[in-house]
Amino acid sequence: MQDFAAFVMNPSNLIAGGVALLVFFTVVTLGQSLMSGEQLDKRMKAVATRRDELRRLSRQGVAAGSHGLRHTDTSPYRALVEKLNLKKLLEDPKVVDNLAMAGYRGPKPVSTFYFFRLAMPFVLGAVAAFEMFIVDVGHYSFQIKMLITVGAFVAGYYAPNIYIKNKASKRRLSIMSAFPDSLDLLLISVEAGMSIETALQKVAAEMGPSSIELAEELSLLVAELSYLPERRQAYDGLAKRTNHPGIKAVCTAMIQAEKYGTPLGTALRVMAKENREMRLSAAEKKAAALPAQLTVPMIVFFLPVLFLVILGPVILRIGDMQKKDSSTPIVNVKPTEK
Repeated sequence: MQDFAAFVMNPSNLIAGGVALLVFFTVVTLGQSLMSGEQLDKRMKAVATRRDELRRLSRQGVAAGSHGLRHTDTSPYRALVEKLNLKKLLEDPKVVDNLAMAGYRGPKPVSTFYFFRLAMPFVLGAVAAFEMFIVDVGHYSFQIKMLITVGAFVAGYYAPNIYIKNKASKRRLSIMSAFPDSLDLLLISVEAGMSIETALQKVAAEMGPSSIELAEELSLLVAELSYLPERRQAYDGLAKRTNHPGIKAVCTAMIQAEKYGTPLGTALRVMAKENREMRLSAAEKKAAALPAQLTVPMIVFFLPVLFLVILGPVILRIGDMQKKDSSTPIVNVKPTEK
């Protein structure tokens, strides 16, 4: 065990492991960019398959009640979650909404979430205990080791929530970056005479290369408009899944347009303008925050290099002059005798 710990803590091995991880993440990032088209096709196909299934079940009259329209939990952790009753033990009233905002729908992600909320504290706690009590035996006191272990245990409990929030935040940014353009396309399609379902499906196909998440949400909206008893529920579901004020305003405008019979093109034109202004204001806000954010990186990375470039030649020249002065022989001149 000591040999293994020494091998792990060897600086050369740590550097090699870090370089290997960086290479791995680089390859994964490049692979994801190359596979984005296949991901879009898979997501759109899954949404289309689900829409056809829901239509078929609704046309059959849903003989088994409303149960036939629900997803089935095929998670491998379902048995453990039900046996330990984790949904009540670790109850989170917002878990379904948070998972939907992150792109995970149905009961399967819920079971997976509760399983990892149970397992991650023990996993991170065991890793921290192994690092503190076996690898770094004499570096810290017992109290510090226990504090780090308990901190890792607590961090493991909140790790699934942090992951879901980060996933939802990235998904929301991807959707909002392409949403104003999708509104313009939707406005053109509606004014050309298309129905709202056909226009949404057309926009989803066109916006797929720009934002896979937005294309998926629009396709899901079309599917919900086809089988939900009220169209308002479909628009409310889109607003809840995205959780952005711009999309909420658009959904509210579309609900009111269908309820009161107001022209949909006028509402979409106003909403498209507001979302473009919202995207522009967000970009201006980021640009205004750049000087403050770049202060520390400039001090840490830019100024030392600048001082080295300016003062380096001077220091080298002074060193050369000192070497020449030290190498010059000293000649003792005796006074001439008269």
